[in-house]
Amino acid sequence: MDKRYMQIGEVAERTGLTQRTLRFYEEKGLLDPPTRMEGGFRLYSEEDVQRIEHILQLKNLLGFSLADVKEMVDAENDLEELKAAFHQESDPSTKLQRVRQAIRVIKRQAALIDQKLEQLEQMRSRWQRRLAHYREHYGELMRDLESQVPAGTR
Repeated sequence: MDKRYMQIGEVAERTGLTQRTLRFYEEKGLLDPPTRMEGGFRLYSEEDVQRIEHILQLKNLLGFSLADVKEMVDAENDLEELKAAFHQESDPSTKLQRVRQAIRVIKRQAALIDQKLEQLEQMRSRWQRRLAHYREHYGELMRDLESQVPAGTR
């Protein structure tokens, strides 16, 4: 077996995912179908592992749903294809069309990120209000306690 490839168990251990999750990601189109050995065993490259780690970052760190992750990953693939097509083109009007397509893809993804940021900001504001509320209660209780302590014992 080529040392550049790993079997599903190795990838699962390395990424902290289950084999079932990796198969699910493949089924949902988040991962390209992996290379297979003669016996049908899945083989993953380092690039596959990097893509899985990127998916996990979008999902866990940024709180994206799997549908959002798929949209982001698909958009990144679209941009790579547009970039390759742009560099193969010599006609300026066709190049301009590719750039317009890339701008649309990026705007769509930026809007998704903005939506997530807005939701996070709203959540943060709720928690900040709760924190201020409890700090106010804390201050009131501390003043009450201090007023109950006899003057000579302070």
